[in-house]
Order: sequence, then structure tokens, then C-alpha cells
Amino acid sequence: MTMNYGTARHNSKRTKSARAVLKTIALLSGAAVMAPAALSLPAAAQAQTGAVAPINALYGALGRIQAQNSGSAQARAQIIGPVVDQVFDLPTVLHNSVGMRYASLSPDEQQKLLTAFRQFTVARYVSSFKPGTGAQFSVAPTTRPAPLGGGQIVDTKIGSSSDNGTAIDYVMKSASGSYRIVDVLLNGHISQVAAQRADFSSTLSRGGVDGLVALLNRKTQAFMND
Repeated sequence: MTMNYGTARHNSKRTKSARAVLKTIALLSGAAVMAPAALSLPAAAQAQTGAVAPINALYGALGRIQAQNSGSAQARAQIIGPVVDQVFDLPTVLHNSVGMRYASLSPDEQQKLLTAFRQFTVARYVSSFKPGTGAQFSVAPTTRPAPLGGGQIVDTKIGSSSDNGTAIDYVMKSASGSYRIVDVLLNGHISQVAAQRADFSSTLSRGGVDGLVALLNRKTQAFMND
């Protein structure tokens, strides 16, 4: 099944804009929104339905924030923010992005980092999918097993009307019966978590929790003012 959101842009300016979005995504890093699975479905089919549904929800929201009338950066953050909360396992993404030192942080320090990381994640989407971007989203209807640690991978493409799109795949893990995103893969193998780990862990080593929070806040501000 293919889902298309937004209006295709055929001139070179919109094509460059859509490609810029993909470059931004390459720097990446509640219960999932799910359609109820029919009880008669085999377990494998139910897993695929549960893993794909959050990605459809995410792309639906990204389509809304790139609409011409989607409003200011703050207004678009109000649209995408709740969906990020629903479809991402942000504590796990942050934990894996920081690395082993995360477990030694106090609960208050972890919460402080999580708040900044959530704002950073939302702002990154706001910056990447500006009004009029015209990005189109294609979601594979079936999943494949994640090679490490279990879970499922949902294959997707994001592009414009003038290209075949770039592969953006999502590693999904199930917790309490709901699938959520724990990593994003560019071109099927470049891990968002791994890309963030060097930056986050080195900043934490140099400046502690306050240093990493300050870094995330600076990036958030730059994304929201972009």
C-alpha cells in the first residue's frame, strides 16, 4: 500500500527542497497509534499490522505539517509532537544514543535529558518538513525481521515527484503489545542511533548532563528558527 501526502512540486526549486529534507533526515535521531488487528489474523500478520500502523501515523502527521497552511513552527510542533510521543520509544532511543553511561545517570538527570531530546526530535521534523516541501511517502505493507535484538523493520521511501525517493527504514520493537520506533535507518543501514552516539556520548563526557542538554537545546532552537 502506498500513501501519498502533500502536493507534488515539479519545478527545480521544490525538487532541491525535497532533497534537502532527505539530507537533514540523514542526520537523524504513550502507546503506538495502531489500527486494531482482527482476532482471526495469524500472529505474524498481526505483528506486521501493528508495526506498520505507527509509521503511517507518523507520515500522516508529516504530511500535515508540510501543507502550505500548516502555520508557524510552533503550530507545526503542536501537530507533530503528540505523534512523536505515540510512535517513538524515546527513552530507548536516547539510552542507546548516549551509550553505556546513560545507566549511571540519576532518574532526574535521565528525565532532564529526555525532555531536551524530545524537543530536539520534534524540532528536527518541523525543520525538515517545512510548508510546501512536497515530500511524498511510500510505506511497504509488510515488514521484515530486524537482524539484531528482535523486532520488525518497516521499509519506506521519502522523496519528491521527480525521483524514486530515499530509503528510510524503521526498527520497531513491541512493548506491552504496542510497536514503537527504536531506530531509523537511512538507505537501509545507516543508523540514526549510531550517528548520534558519538556526538551525544562525547558531549556528555566533556560537559556532563548540563552540557548535553545545552547542545540539544541549541540544536532545537536552530531547527525552530530555520
